[in-house]
Amino acid sequence: MTGPETKAAVAWLTSAAPDPGACRWEWERDPRGIVLLPAGRRWDVLILPAVLGYPTLDVLTRLVDRPGPVLADSAEARMGFFVPPGTASGWLGAGVRGCGRGTWIVVPYPGRATGGVRWLIPPDGSGTLTDLALLERAMHEAAGAAAQEARERRPKR
Repeated sequence: MTGPETKAAVAWLTSAAPDPGACRWEWERDPRGIVLLPAGRRWDVLILPAVLGYPTLDVLTRLVDRPGPVLADSAEARMGFFVPPGTASGWLGAGVRGCGRGTWIVVPYPGRATGGVRWLIPPDGSGTLTDLALLERAMHEAAGAAAQEARERRPKR
């Protein structure tokens, strides 16, 4: 990310904090490069297991030029897709956890390497979020492809 993109991304992310200035100050000085930000105000986050998340991201990036921000944990076990606020409260899906109002998300500083989480698609500062209908379509395609692969690998009787 370039300097202006990083500055815009930081401004957008910290705008969700109760005190954006204090959040920015702490974030820029924290050697870990992470902060906790509340979900439900500017975005919700849908957390998918990586086994579904990575194929979903592959499909999603074929459907749109730039989806909303996406996080991955350092163990590569889970991914978080930033979606419009209110999504989490209405989301039902096996293995998918919704983080909305009343939850907090560990967020790394854009453009910096950190130990616990990393950006797969960093925010660009514009407020772009992943469209829920497109995300759901991508999840269905990814799950369908995985099921087809499993059927093809199954021994024939």
